[in-house]
Amino acid sequence: MTRFCFAQVLCVLVLSLGSVAQPSKPLQIYFVDVEGGQATLFVSPEGRALLIDTGWPGGENAKRIAAAAKLAGITKLDYVLITHYHVDHVGGVPSLVQDIPVAAFLDHGQLREPGDPMDHDYANYLQTVAATHAKRTILKPGDKVAVGSLQALVVTSDGKAIDHALPGAGGPNPYCKNVEQRPADQTENARSLGTLLTFGKLRIVDLGDLTWDKELPLMCPDNKLGKVDIYIVSHHGFLQSGSPALVHGIAPRVAIMDNGAKKGGSPGAWQIIMSSRGLEDLWQLHYSVEGGKDHNVPEQYIANIGDTDQGNYLRVAAYPDGHFTIFNSRTGNEKAYPER
Repeated sequence: MTRFCFAQVLCVLVLSLGSVAQPSKPLQIYFVDVEGGQATLFVSPEGRALLIDTGWPGGENAKRIAAAAKLAGITKLDYVLITHYHVDHVGGVPSLVQDIPVAAFLDHGQLREPGDPMDHDYANYLQTVAATHAKRTILKPGDKVAVGSLQALVVTSDGKAIDHALPGAGGPNPYCKNVEQRPADQTENARSLGTLLTFGKLRIVDLGDLTWDKELPLMCPDNKLGKVDIYIVSHHGFLQSGSPALVHGIAPRVAIMDNGAKKGGSPGAWQIIMSSRGLEDLWQLHYSVEGGKDHNVPEQYIANIGDTDQGNYLRVAAYPDGHFTIFNSRTGNEKAYPER
């Protein structure tokens, strides 16, 4: 009888401990509305932060980024990664550092598209980095950056791509067959600093504004990236990027588009994403005026409706086993995606 009672108590104790156990903190990802530019904030469970790009110049965009940081529970940015030096990606740096401290900047190196206004924007960036005494690191393909338990691997930088397949990738890409060959892009877009981000089993790819011609060395004839869970849509959904070889090859479960009402979300690019096998959902930061009624997702998957920048964001909460949720701040609704 004593043994039985002891076993009961032990059993109750174990169950009680299990009932109060809390799940680990998630990786938080905020897709901030910066007027059709890009600003994507990653905050690891340890409170380390990576911001990819800063959007257009102006205090309002910086305040939106700082507001997202506050929601995520952080007071500084460990890293700001600049994919390239177009103004809708780097222009917000001077205003950003006035609202939140930045420890280090990451970029692809020298400006490759000289001339006004590019020279001006690049100079502002360098002056800001120097004035804040932040560390600046130039990254090349194969480099790695640890942001707590979030790992970022550089797959493209300054026009170059990784020359080997990543673990689990490397098979022939059937979507390279008959893929359109395009002329070499001469702008900063082709120099984009692209990363594959991993958090446990979760895989996310962000290639900045990498152009169609520069996607093919990553994907053809063999797929060097493999499949991903979340595809941060290249180039705001413009048709200069997002080839079928890339989008269908990485076979994302979810795609998230940093478009504006009148910037990006082109029907052709939208259709390539929507026709990707295995895609569960596409989310958009804005309703695309160009896309119209036939080339926009249902409103519950859009953060900002209408032709103005209302400041609504999308937030991903992800866990190491690969499951994640997406929250739309406009609707207050959240959708769950179980581990794959």
